[in-house]
Amino acid sequence: MLLDPNTHVLVTGGAGFIGSNLVRGLNQRGIENIVIADFLGSDEKWRNLVPLKFVDYLEADDLIARVQSGRLANFDVVLHMGACSSTTEKDARYLAQNNYDYTRQLAEWTVEGGGRFVYASSAATYGDGSAGMSDSAEMENLGALRPLNMYGYSKHLFDVYAARTGLLERCAGLKYFNIFGPGEQHKGEMRSIVNKAFSQVRDTGVIRLFRSYRSEYRDGEQRRDFLYVKDAAAMTLHIAGDIDASGLFNIGAGRADTWLDIAHAVFAAMGREPHIEFIDMPVEMRSNYQYTTLADISKLHESGYDEPAMPLSEAVRDYIQEYLAKGEASPTPST
Repeated sequence: MLLDPNTHVLVTGGAGFIGSNLVRGLNQRGIENIVIADFLGSDEKWRNLVPLKFVDYLEADDLIARVQSGRLANFDVVLHMGACSSTTEKDARYLAQNNYDYTRQLAEWTVEGGGRFVYASSAATYGDGSAGMSDSAEMENLGALRPLNMYGYSKHLFDVYAARTGLLERCAGLKYFNIFGPGEQHKGEMRSIVNKAFSQVRDTGVIRLFRSYRSEYRDGEQRRDFLYVKDAAAMTLHIAGDIDASGLFNIGAGRADTWLDIAHAVFAAMGREPHIEFIDMPVEMRSNYQYTTLADISKLHESGYDEPAMPLSEAVRDYIQEYLAKGEASPTPST
């Protein structure tokens, strides 16, 4: 395995949701020679950094400037989680620059320097799922995908570039499905349904879910592959530590649970009786809405990862009772 206490690691987006959980996982392995890069901005993301152990922090603009000027030392492993992750962002130029161009520059710099590059792609690249959700990196498969929003397309752009140029044979791209857990509090409207539902039940006793606008799905039976961030981090570090693992990998639980499953798990974790209401989905979202996501994780298993994902009810209970209910929204190295 590539990851040991002497490994020099760069984590972009390291103050963010998945990134901070990766740093937590590295710390648990005794790895502290970590540089974190991120855009801290004016939100509360900085709180995710407080319990973590690392040697330096860079603003993302400074990181890219150093890469371009050759002023950045090489790393053994680069975990590139930094991106604009808003599925409703409308600024296509901003998304293309942050999610495609910066990724391309960092990937080529890392590989040329002999480092291991692992980056965050997304299940949003699969669009409505009509072309399947296979993590094959064959150009025929990638060319058939039709992302539903610019966020998904910006991630897809780099997947295609990396596959076409052969870069993907020397790195790994991870297609994250619906991840939830500690460290996401700063994400606002991009927080998980679990996080939002906890707040709704605490404040009103009710969970509000979108109505379905497709006849084959009853209200609340839209399905997602929900994965606890602790499992997502473990899967990511497995791939990062396996120098032979290259190409695209789905990162999910390998099961599709409904919104109602999530809602009932939240009520159970909070010791409340279920009270669910259905509300209209905003018109602008209806044509860009994924009704089912399900990760085929056979490729992940073939790479040697054999830990089962935490059952949904258990993961929701852990998140709510050990973090949200205690007001501890960030990951800590000890848990």
